[in-house]
Amino acid sequence: MVAAPASPKACTVTRHPEIQASVIEQCQQGNPAAIHAFVQHHQRLVFAFLGRLLGENAAVEDLAQEVFVRAIRALPRFDVRGTARVSTWLLTIASRLVLDEKRRAPQTSMTLELGYSPSVPSDNPEAIRHRKELGQALSQAVGRLSHEQREAFILAEIHGLSMEELAEITRVAVGTAKARLSRARERLREVLGPLWEEFQ
Repeated sequence: MVAAPASPKACTVTRHPEIQASVIEQCQQGNPAAIHAFVQHHQRLVFAFLGRLLGENAAVEDLAQEVFVRAIRALPRFDVRGTARVSTWLLTIASRLVLDEKRRAPQTSMTLELGYSPSVPSDNPEAIRHRKELGQALSQAVGRLSHEQREAFILAEIHGLSMEELAEITRVAVGTAKARLSRARERLREVLGPLWEEFQ
C-alpha cells in the first residue's frame, strides 16, 4: 500500500529530484526493494499533485495508489536511457486519473493547500502571519480556476515544469499549454487584485 506522507505539501517551485536509473532498471526486473524505493521516492510528489488538483478529497489516497499500480505495471516499457523524466511520466498518469475522477464525481467546491507563498522575511511573527495569509488567499483563488487552468498553474508554478512538460502531461500543444497558463495567471490577477503582485 502507498501511505500518505506525514505532510502532503511538496517543496514549492522545485523540480522533483530524479531517481537513479539503476533503481528503475531493478524495478523493471521485479526487485521488491527497488519497487519500494521507487514508491518512497515519488509518493510525496504524487500526493502533492493530486491534493492540489482535487483539494480535500477522500479519493486522493486511492488515486495515488492507482498511479503507482499503473506505473509499476508499465515500468518494463519505460526507456531508462531516453529523455523522458520519470517524475513527468508519473504526473501524466496522475493527471489522467484525475480527469477520470472528475468525470465520475465533479467537484462543486474546493479547498486547496498549495504550500506556496511569496518570499518575504520570516524572522518576525507579523511577516509569518502575512505570508500564511497570502498563501491561503492564493490557494482559495486557484481553487476557483477551471480544471485546465488550475492544472497548468500547479504544474508550471508549483512543480516548476517547463511548457513542453506541461504540454506532454496534459496532452495538448505547447501553444495551448501556454494559453492555459496565461489565462490562469490573468484570472488570479483579477481575483487577488493587488495581492497578486506579491507573488511575482
